[in-house]
Amino acid sequence: MDHTRPSPNGERGISPRSRLRLSIGRRPRDLAQLGLVGGLLVLSVLLVLVPVNPVELAIYDQLGRIPAVSDPVWVVLRWCGTWAGIAAATAVAAYSGWIRVALLCAAAGSATWALALVMHQVLGLRQVAPTGAFPFPAEEVAVVTVLAVIIAPYVGGYARYAGWALAVLVGVAVVHLGGHLPLAAVGGALLGWGVGTLFHVVWGAPGRRVSDLVVRDELEQAGLAPRSILALRHRFMEPREFAVRTADGATLRVKVVRRMSRRAGAWYKLKRLLALLDVQDEPRLSTPHHEVEHEAYVTLLAERAGVRTPPVVLACDVEHAPALLVVRQVAGRRLSQLRAAEVDDELLAEIWAQIAALARARIAHHDLRAKNFLVDAQNRPWLLSFTFSHAGAGAARCARDLAEALVSIASVVGAERAVSSAIRALPAEQLEGALRNLLPMALPRRIRAQSPHGRFLMAEVREALADGLGQPIPGFRSPVRPVTVIGLLLIGAAVYLLLPELSSMDEVLLAARHANWGWLAVAVLTGFLAIVLSSISVQGSSSTPLPFWRTLAVQVAAAFTGRTTPGGAGFFGINVVYLERLGLRRPLAVGVTLLNQAGTGAVAFAVAVVGVFAVGLSGTFTHLSIPTGWPVLVGAAAVLVLAAAVLASPFGRRRIVAPSLEVGRELLDTLRHPVRAVQLFGGALGYLVVSGLGLAASLAALHPEFSWAAVTVVFIIGNTLGHLVPSPGGLGAVEAVLLAGLGAMGVPATAAVTAVLLSRLLTYWLPVLPGIAMFRYLQHKGVI
Repeated sequence: MDHTRPSPNGERGISPRSRLRLSIGRRPRDLAQLGLVGGLLVLSVLLVLVPVNPVELAIYDQLGRIPAVSDPVWVVLRWCGTWAGIAAATAVAAYSGWIRVALLCAAAGSATWALALVMHQVLGLRQVAPTGAFPFPAEEVAVVTVLAVIIAPYVGGYARYAGWALAVLVGVAVVHLGGHLPLAAVGGALLGWGVGTLFHVVWGAPGRRVSDLVVRDELEQAGLAPRSILALRHRFMEPREFAVRTADGATLRVKVVRRMSRRAGAWYKLKRLLALLDVQDEPRLSTPHHEVEHEAYVTLLAERAGVRTPPVVLACDVEHAPALLVVRQVAGRRLSQLRAAEVDDELLAEIWAQIAALARARIAHHDLRAKNFLVDAQNRPWLLSFTFSHAGAGAARCARDLAEALVSIASVVGAERAVSSAIRALPAEQLEGALRNLLPMALPRRIRAQSPHGRFLMAEVREALADGLGQPIPGFRSPVRPVTVIGLLLIGAAVYLLLPELSSMDEVLLAARHANWGWLAVAVLTGFLAIVLSSISVQGSSSTPLPFWRTLAVQVAAAFTGRTTPGGAGFFGINVVYLERLGLRRPLAVGVTLLNQAGTGAVAFAVAVVGVFAVGLSGTFTHLSIPTGWPVLVGAAAVLVLAAAVLASPFGRRRIVAPSLEVGRELLDTLRHPVRAVQLFGGALGYLVVSGLGLAASLAALHPEFSWAAVTVVFIIGNTLGHLVPSPGGLGAVEAVLLAGLGAMGVPATAAVTAVLLSRLLTYWLPVLPGIAMFRYLQHKGVI
């Protein structure tokens, strides 16, 4: 097939449509995505087998109340998910000359429609009295979604998101018109997504492959004359690179950016919002072409400021071809490839001089890993990869850069040499700024993970630098920013406004107004007593005696830092810094905190297992319905096989099995010391039981007839499972599990919803307020 066409200036080049065809390929990410979608679809099928959730019915009722005057619009939208939509998409693609897209739309749409009908027959109808019976999944949503997934790689810009918006609207249409429940719409979207991804895996899709022909054509159109193009070693999830030799004998290095770097995508930004707290943002990059232009711009600024970096030749972007960044090739080896003995003091001094030049030019690199330092034949360092650099950076950004460089160089030559060379080369004021950034929540994982055999490398650098400067180890910084508070309030408002809809908002408010205030006061006291017991548990985790009152004060502050951060990251961080301030080295401080969390988890598991069997034998859970049948067995078997595969993999052995065995040995060692064992396990048990009594007291204020032991077991199970969800304080998940448990006990819906909301507000969120004051006080006193 002839891929060339005459260009406007009379030359011949590859046509845009041919460039798109040449980029068709497959990528591992599609397989991972297919597995994720398949797992979610299986989960949704399992949910179909249990009674309809009241929340789902509430959503169904709310969508059904959309004014009837808009029904013609919803009917037209539903038609988009029928054979009419498949035929229209196929016809438009064929008329535009995209025969491949037309065939894929016809095949994928038909296959999805057929699979949806098969699932209707296998799963049957979901009976909902008195509304009626509903099939699963929604075939209209499945068809629109699969067409959107198939077409998306062939269109550019924001047009690819229009299909997803249409799928959402079709989902609303089928629920509003009474044809399906909300879960069926979600299942239809998952089915269409999965079939579309499967088609990409089997037949490929554009943007998955970089063709040498396309790269050569782009370079020729830019005015270069490439003689040879050699693909360099490709690293997963990173841009492709090519070595190019031109007709004039120059050697160039070409970076091909097909899609946005994952560190600039929405998922990475979300992780930064949740984990990398109180850190300056990286530059906003909107497209691959923007990424290439930004890197070229900052590289030119750095070169003009005297920083040694490969000169930029050009940055180009051609229609239906990936963006290219072309620089002069510099022969040498990456710093990460050198042994410590190959890095002399002169080279270290040159590296610090280059970083100082960056700071003087107010350029923050934001990715100073050892791999981004190149050492040439003359033993001179060159700085590479300015993708996420920031021009006009302030002192805080430059200080973070210096902290990144310290950790990166220490991963090669060790903490002592890295710190001593930096102290000789840089002023103390700059190093003090870097010292404040040598914290896990201040540096991204790509920096901290450079030394696979040194888990505590950053702690060693921080301690060595603090000793060298004569400064104390940095205190714990507030893990909550204004945007975090706003997000937490929005999520909390959504959860706490939606939960009363399971009963009635008016009934919940009425029940709260008539609650017994004496029992509510008891609930408040249990919240603060639980913190006292938590501090006793922390004392039992340490072989070094800890002062009780100071430890208690830190746990009060941890009510603020731990309950307002995802996964309790603030609880972990504040305790580690507190132990470091007491003189414990970082590895020991981390070990103490992990031991405390492991001990609490072990106690929660034991109490949950024993409590479920004990309370179950008493016949308390009269309304508990456990789904049975082959789908449940298949789902359970699949989960067990997946868990076994993860644990048996190198990742699982390194990141799960080995640390778990280490913590298990620490727990067994604690049992050999009776006082510590009583403190650790007794404090953890007391914390869980007293917190559970807080829920029971809240329920007693509304509905006195229940089993206190059963409510305590329900709380321990709900609190443990709910905190597995990475939301601050398990918000939303804990409430859902607690409501399910109280419902299984036969507690009326209004009393259950009101008790859960009051309990969480009085025993969990209320202690956050004194925690804020205590946090500021401990910061002022230098305790954390």
